[in-house]
Amino acid sequence: MKRSIICSLLVMLCPLLARSQGCMEPKSEEGVSVIGYLQPQYELLQTPDGWNNGFTFNRARLGVTGSIPYDFSYYAMIDFSRFKPQATYILDAFITYGRFSFAKATLGQFKPPYSQELNTPCHKLHTIERSKVVYELALPDRDLGIMVWGSFLDSRISYNFAVMNGYRRNFFDENKQKDIVGRLLFQPSEMFRFGGSFRRGVTGAGSDNLKTRYAAEMQFKWRDLMLQAEYLHGTDTGSYTTGGGCDGSPIEIHDGPVTRDGMYAMLMYMTPWRIQPVIKYEFYRGDISIANNIDHWITYGINYFFNDWTRLQVNYIYKSEMLDEIPNDAFLVQLQVEF
Repeated sequence: MKRSIICSLLVMLCPLLARSQGCMEPKSEEGVSVIGYLQPQYELLQTPDGWNNGFTFNRARLGVTGSIPYDFSYYAMIDFSRFKPQATYILDAFITYGRFSFAKATLGQFKPPYSQELNTPCHKLHTIERSKVVYELALPDRDLGIMVWGSFLDSRISYNFAVMNGYRRNFFDENKQKDIVGRLLFQPSEMFRFGGSFRRGVTGAGSDNLKTRYAAEMQFKWRDLMLQAEYLHGTDTGSYTTGGGCDGSPIEIHDGPVTRDGMYAMLMYMTPWRIQPVIKYEFYRGDISIANNIDHWITYGINYFFNDWTRLQVNYIYKSEMLDEIPNDAFLVQLQVEF
């Protein structure tokens, strides 16, 4: 029972820990800590020709983290999954100066401080997949830049402000402009947190490809019950990309302008038996100027925590497209171990 309570608290607190951009903490204050996790997965995917299935690795990651006297820390993570377009690549690599709690500084490659769900680490997600609106409007999932972040009033107010390339991870910037990214959170009590984030910059080589992103988020936690919700809005004046997910490779490039938005709401409850049922509703509008251009997704999930380091997730994702219905539901089973 004690491990169950600890596991529940870690899962619920992880969005707060993610403000440092590296949720996996050092195992000791001295020397190097080896960190990582494995996520082997079974997929049953619906297609127009029927159901396809197979085994895969969603993620296989290994990294190091630690502290250096005085006031410096480092964090580096590599993804080894060969099922991604890039067989092996640097995911995170940054150095943080953290002497002052109200103004720490991070330099390197890390998650942009935009979107609640994007900044929830992959090994702490409550569902196996992130929301479609996050895949479409919150990427890139990693970027290079510098960030100042901190908290005030016993962490009741926290902020992140970053200047970043605005391009894909592990690439030089494709233009002279830089993206401005920020996130502000308020936590008046242990039960309730709310806030918002933004991103603004130029994509591509043309200066007319301006992108603007806004997001509003909230989390309510009462005992073992938790509700999370987030709304994202994005406007592109020039070309824009769709698809790709967290591997950072857009599927298609389109000509703008376009305005897109979407949201998700997720409810979960940690039972005394280390079983956590989850239900998540989301919608996404790929172009708000087109009538009925709305995708509705519902995820029905069960999470079982064997211990503090191992969990099993089972998700069924029901997908419905109002404008052009296609058979694309998914049944996913994932086993995860952290170390």
